[in-house]
Amino acid sequence: MEKLVHGGDWAGFKARYGAEPLDFSANVSPLGLPPGVRAALADPVAAQRYPDPLCRSLRAALGQYFSLPAQWVLCGNGAADLIWRLALVLRPQKGLVTAPSFAEYEAALQFAGCRTERFVLSEKTDFTVPPEFAQRIKPGVGLVFLCQPGNPTGRTVSRQVILAALQQCRAVGAKLVVDECFTGFLPDRESVSSCSLLADWPELVILGAFTKLWAMAGLRLGWCLCSDTALLQRLQAAAQPWSVNGPAQAAGIAALQDEEYPQRVRALLRTQRPRMAAALQALGMRVVPGQANYLLFYCRQPLSEGLQALGVSIRSCENYPGLGPGWYRTAVRTGPENDALLAALAKVLKGQNEDPQE
Repeated sequence: MEKLVHGGDWAGFKARYGAEPLDFSANVSPLGLPPGVRAALADPVAAQRYPDPLCRSLRAALGQYFSLPAQWVLCGNGAADLIWRLALVLRPQKGLVTAPSFAEYEAALQFAGCRTERFVLSEKTDFTVPPEFAQRIKPGVGLVFLCQPGNPTGRTVSRQVILAALQQCRAVGAKLVVDECFTGFLPDRESVSSCSLLADWPELVILGAFTKLWAMAGLRLGWCLCSDTALLQRLQAAAQPWSVNGPAQAAGIAALQDEEYPQRVRALLRTQRPRMAAALQALGMRVVPGQANYLLFYCRQPLSEGLQALGVSIRSCENYPGLGPGWYRTAVRTGPENDALLAALAKVLKGQNEDPQE
């Protein structure tokens, strides 16, 4: 079987080691499902009847959450579903992505028969997306992807870069897709988000999901925001019937009603993320100064196998274009879990540094 390109493969780990890992490879909230989501999932009605194919109540709730018209909202079976629909509906001659970045952008473009161009980010500038990025949006490019903040880098994209990209997209007739699946983790999320640009820029498409911030990865629930309602109608028509199940819709509405839960997640990150970064640096790692709920770091010594033998999983980033061997991404979890990861890392590094003849 082909090697998976994502983290969170607990099933593969369990098949190999006989138990589930302490999983730092998936960037989801470590606090588990919000209480209201648990209660919504316990209601059998949503599972017994056909789901609303237009997600009317959920779209209204998302519109209220983002202060946007409900008709500017489309829901899907996770953000990945919407990424693939965008590529298959628009089928541009060429697509533009950054490297490193989320693998599904390029996978969807290639499956739709589009040529993909990569804008390779520089390690020397900590993988920041520079102003020159917009210059690569030339005639023939029809779909452009940016991740805000970047996955796996954690680096945010400046408003200057996004506006320049939008201007170029308008000039060549392209769409700019800004993936904001991790924006909710940021302390300055309102200023980082591009939602305020939607009214003036129908070229802009914003993606989000309940996967990360609300720990709902298994329910597969995402959204797409765009003022180009004709495009949203085309994307809706490209979905399979009942693509968003009833329990997921109910859970999404409940999640949006819980204002305290995201604040708890962000409070955890405020203390644990800098602590994790400092601890990794103390172990000799090069840590990229990003944001969000994960850390990209480099280590000269191999880590994955040693950590897995200790029951811990992190994300090897070797297969990301623009990275390579030695690059890893770890989620930031609770204090005790982070301590366990750091202890396991220290043990693996010590074992590799010991002289076997001593």
